[in-house]
Amino acid sequence: MAKLELRELGNTGLKLSCVGFGASPLGNVFGSVSEEEANASVREAFRLGINFFDTSPYYGGTLSEKVLGKALKALGVPRDNYIVSTKCGRYAEGFDFSADRVTKSIDESLARLQLDYVDILQCHDIEFGSLDQVVNETIPALQKLKEAGKIRFIGITGLPLGVFTYVLDRLPPGAVDVILSYCHHSINDSTLEDLLPYLKSKGVGVISASPLAMGLLTESGPPHWHPASPELKSACQAAAAYCKEKGKNISKLAMQYSLSNKDVSSVLVGMNSVRQVEENVAAAMELATAGKDEETLLEVEAILKPVKNQTWPSGIQQS
Repeated sequence: MAKLELRELGNTGLKLSCVGFGASPLGNVFGSVSEEEANASVREAFRLGINFFDTSPYYGGTLSEKVLGKALKALGVPRDNYIVSTKCGRYAEGFDFSADRVTKSIDESLARLQLDYVDILQCHDIEFGSLDQVVNETIPALQKLKEAGKIRFIGITGLPLGVFTYVLDRLPPGAVDVILSYCHHSINDSTLEDLLPYLKSKGVGVISASPLAMGLLTESGPPHWHPASPELKSACQAAAAYCKEKGKNISKLAMQYSLSNKDVSSVLVGMNSVRQVEENVAAAMELATAGKDEETLLEVEAILKPVKNQTWPSGIQQS
């Protein structure tokens, strides 16, 4: 059986599956998921070649970490067969990027995940904290955790792309190993691409999340709380309808669009069922063998052109 492509993550030496398993749905963030479903999804993902699993104490108020930890343990495979990243600084009760809190945070996460270490610990949504605190206090605290062997690599995540350059320009090379960007590498917004040469020059690996733009690029459309403008929502709706009419699926097209840039090590997508796992892996395998559907993609890009690269402000809370 052909396996998912593995891609190197910056200078870490890690090789991530090009499709990453986003575990936020395991925290019941998008409706409830039974333990059986969660275990089956993780098992199927691993069987099909996904080796990268991403969570956060914020997802489902720590539930995602607990459920993922159980599911990974149930695999019964050696620890070095999979790569786990979790986050710190954002919690159900709010944001706290202090050295003290993030140092406590990793011990709590490791207990929930039933692991001795995580491969990557990321400062979660840093635009909500003080970026100078992240530079001067949080990252140095994470470096101590790295020395202690609790984490292998350090990352930062956020929505506005400017937060990455702000932090990376103020730290010595190698202080941050990886960034996780979301909603800026999809058919409707490709602004992350402009930043890739810069990130490469800094030796930083790139993970891109939410290829479906938090539900915009789906047939069912985004959740009610989605912060996009009405104009952007309706353009995406029109694009989805166009694909459906042609017997195509906009989500698959979006996934393949995001996967086709090899400078992005892994495209992280939330999954909570075996069916979703199979669809995402199938989209990647089809891309590897047949390439992407250029014709439909051009049509969809034309529909989305008036709203291209239109983003939204951070800070919309899911409710």
